[in-house]
Amino acid sequence: MSVHKAVVITTINAPTHGVGEIARFSQDWSIIVVGDSKTPSGWKLDGVHFLSLAEQQTLEFKFARVCLINHYARKNIGYLLAIQRGAKIIAETDDDNVPYETFLHSIDQGVEGRLVQKRGWENVYTHFSNQRIWPRGYPLEYVNESLRSTSPPGEKSTYDCPIQQYLVDLNPDVDAIYRLTMEGETKFNANTIVLSEGTYCPFNSQNTLWWPEVYPLLYLPSFVSFRMSDIWRSFVAQICLYELGKHIVFREPTMFQVRNEHCLIEDLKDELPGYLNNIKIIELLTELKLSRSPESIGENLYLCYERLVSKDILVQDELPLLELWLKDVASLS
Repeated sequence: MSVHKAVVITTINAPTHGVGEIARFSQDWSIIVVGDSKTPSGWKLDGVHFLSLAEQQTLEFKFARVCLINHYARKNIGYLLAIQRGAKIIAETDDDNVPYETFLHSIDQGVEGRLVQKRGWENVYTHFSNQRIWPRGYPLEYVNESLRSTSPPGEKSTYDCPIQQYLVDLNPDVDAIYRLTMEGETKFNANTIVLSEGTYCPFNSQNTLWWPEVYPLLYLPSFVSFRMSDIWRSFVAQICLYELGKHIVFREPTMFQVRNEHCLIEDLKDELPGYLNNIKIIELLTELKLSRSPESIGENLYLCYERLVSKDILVQDELPLLELWLKDVASLS
């Protein structure tokens, strides 16, 4: 039977309270949890399809045979399985996020929101909070400026948004510098902020929805740190999304995070390539001449990664994996 909606999670932990609550709140969704070599053996939870490392190796996807062990990019295999099963929407989250009752409710690709039209970087969190806060991956050089003056959004209208980032309360997605220097929990206000072409803000894999026309952009790069994989994906995705004439939207929190244990200094180390390269990545990608044809989304994606490899931001080994990903996605379309 085809699965029309899927939630994809990856874990190295025993079943968490968050995953149990996601399964309870999302009974009309297929819940796919992708394991890795560190995931406890015998992982099992009612209402969840656990994809063990051994089962991943039996799948027909070429990408699954070469994906790195012990890396967040194994989540890509969960995306492929959801696509193969016919998912018309893919939601992604992590095992330390707990849903509110509004989680995955009233979902539509057409979104009524307010548009921010700006050339350059936008700290979207300023539209949801008065705190001194910024999203992980936002350039540190621009944090103070973003907090001094926010960009006024326009009047409400309806926009085509095949990528939708919902925020997360209590422990939102912020960088190690924020966590090392700030204390307290965050509760975001409700809002719906749409970004126009040429406006950039990092988004994450914490509470994000994707529609089929942008499934190729789900690709999480493998030869980057855990803390940068989804952030750098988000920059590539925005570049390719805008070529389609579509938008990304940031929306109200529908989850809160009970954060897994982290070493913040290790997080800082993993985020260092981002602090040094995030601005440069957008500059390099905006120089590309990409096709505006929907059929060229995979080609555009590849050109973006090829550009980053040519400038030594990514390593050459990333491209063969991306090629296999694109072949697998194309075979499932």
